[in-house]
Amino acid sequence: MSRIDEAELVARLKAGDQAAYAQLVEENAARIYRLALRMMGNETDAEDVLQETFLSAFKAIDSFEERSSLSTWLYRIATNAALMRLRRNEPEQVSVDEPIERDDGDLLPRQFFDFCCLPEADLLRDEARAEMERAIEELPATLRSVFILRDIEGLSTEETANALDLSISAVKSRLMRARLKLRERLSAYFSHGPVIPETRE
Repeated sequence: MSRIDEAELVARLKAGDQAAYAQLVEENAARIYRLALRMMGNETDAEDVLQETFLSAFKAIDSFEERSSLSTWLYRIATNAALMRLRRNEPEQVSVDEPIERDDGDLLPRQFFDFCCLPEADLLRDEARAEMERAIEELPATLRSVFILRDIEGLSTEETANALDLSISAVKSRLMRARLKLRERLSAYFSHGPVIPETRE
């Protein structure tokens, strides 16, 4: 959507145009649901976050200042809704498996198997995809939200910062930590190789 089209849509939303509300939902519901599902890990909570996101957006549309895109604004509302639910239901705990911190402040994973260059067939296995999904779900919520927006949804670092109300440096730091945690979490799986069922001839 061009800036002009989006500005027109925002104006219609602020004027209470019901068709504009329907358009906003139609154009953004799939991506917001996808984000919510990855954040929450189950369809029921994802649907609740989706509904809460659009209800909050409709109520707050008059305060939308258009400093970011509508989609980025919706991502922020959805992420906040998901984080609030996660904090209520599953208080975040500090893991004893944190990466090793070097003297210069860099974080290093405890395992170093490089799974980035495995044959595509291995990475595309259903089992491997499921393992990746589980690893993402196990990330702390604050790291998970950055990883999903930046690496899965494809937002830029600046857009991710706007969506999460973070500084660019905080986004980069959290993204690095998320990637390292995933790398460590998945290294054991890929170093031993996925379980390949036997085939009968």
